[in-house]
Amino acid sequence: MEEALRQQALQRSRKALDLMARSQLDADEQQAVVDDCRINFERYVNPGILEYRKSCSTDYTAVEWRDEGNVFYDIHGKQFIDCLGGYGIYMLGHRHPTVVKAVTDQLQHQALHSQELLDPMRGYASELLAMLTPGDLRYTFFCNSGTEANEGALKLAKLHGKRKKANHTNGIISCLRGFHGKSFGSLSITGKSAWREPFYPLAPNVRFVPYGDADALDKELDICDTIGLDIAAFVAEPVQGEAGAHVPPDDYFPKVREICDKWGVLFIADEVQTGMGRTGTLWGIDHWDVTPDIMTMGKALGGAVIPVGCFISTPEIFEPFMENPYLHTTTFGGNPMATSAVIGALHATLEEDIPGQAAAKGAWLRERFLELQGKYPELLEEVRGLGLLIGLEYCSEAAGYAVATGLFGEGVLTGGTLFSAKTFRIEPPATLTQHEMDEIVARLDRVMGHVQEEVRAGRIAAE
Repeated sequence: MEEALRQQALQRSRKALDLMARSQLDADEQQAVVDDCRINFERYVNPGILEYRKSCSTDYTAVEWRDEGNVFYDIHGKQFIDCLGGYGIYMLGHRHPTVVKAVTDQLQHQALHSQELLDPMRGYASELLAMLTPGDLRYTFFCNSGTEANEGALKLAKLHGKRKKANHTNGIISCLRGFHGKSFGSLSITGKSAWREPFYPLAPNVRFVPYGDADALDKELDICDTIGLDIAAFVAEPVQGEAGAHVPPDDYFPKVREICDKWGVLFIADEVQTGMGRTGTLWGIDHWDVTPDIMTMGKALGGAVIPVGCFISTPEIFEPFMENPYLHTTTFGGNPMATSAVIGALHATLEEDIPGQAAAKGAWLRERFLELQGKYPELLEEVRGLGLLIGLEYCSEAAGYAVATGLFGEGVLTGGTLFSAKTFRIEPPATLTQHEMDEIVARLDRVMGHVQEEVRAGRIAAE
């Protein structure tokens, strides 16, 4: 490396380190950070992010800087109530003290593991998950994200299929509109063409059925049996999140459990977004008192402090990984920082009854949103969801995007405007205060009133 380049890199890193250490910036310094951020995204991150502006902001000043509780602030100090929740990360709010303390305490004596000795925090976190998950789910493999958790679950299901039948074709059935991640295997079971088509061909022997239709699953398994395609597992989200908070019929998952048992197929519950209390129970599948064979987790599992994912299964199904623990490995998964965050997050979730808070606050918000639907029936077509995973479906994509953009201007961040702005999600922390909930409803009311006027005037498309 040339000395001049080395000195330039040291100068830039000192600048960034100095910014991290400071709590206050003057107006000129704030603008300098905004300019640096825009230039760095343009040159070194991805200019498409600037072009797409999925945050619904209308300029480049929306640079996040700090957070606390249920809000975050841009670099100029503007406050946003977080109804996006990192697509499900912030169940406990931002920088929950119990999780932060767990992680900082762990950091004082060890950050990462040796990869050879036994690490105690992974053991404690696994024990807690075995205690808190349904049925005989017991053995946990920690990774770094939800998509990695789904990748591991698919591999485990395929190993189980091979044990039953050496030449098992290991097919997977998933759901239309389901979302399970964007790495190769999890993308293969994601039921949305916009994500899939650019990467064809994907993993083979994946078939799709309508979500919420147990009879369709049974029929598909019958077809697979007839043509000799062995199915290893059926994968579904307890509530479809990215699709827009779709809730299945009450008898759906009990029937799914019966059908999977009938055909000798594993049931994988993807709890990456619905877990940790999001839907009003600790795990989304708890609403139907159903036990999956494999459960995957992520997002809120690390308490919104450290990224972490995992999958958990029964001793019988997990057995291939016991015989050869190196069939599936990860460098950073299960590290002491991540597992200390899991322990802190689980402790806070239980101690503060986060599922109960999500159930009560979600019910209150849905009732207010239904009132707004009655007030603006031409604009808001449907309110659905469980707990604090709520979908608001508008009359058109243009109208939905206009509402999301208006809320951004009002200091409320929402989610779900990636490929279809017609529906967006209200997915806030369970620690919302009553004042914050009142503000969300009041600001949404103002924005919807304005957007409805624009729709009636023909300036925003109604369909």
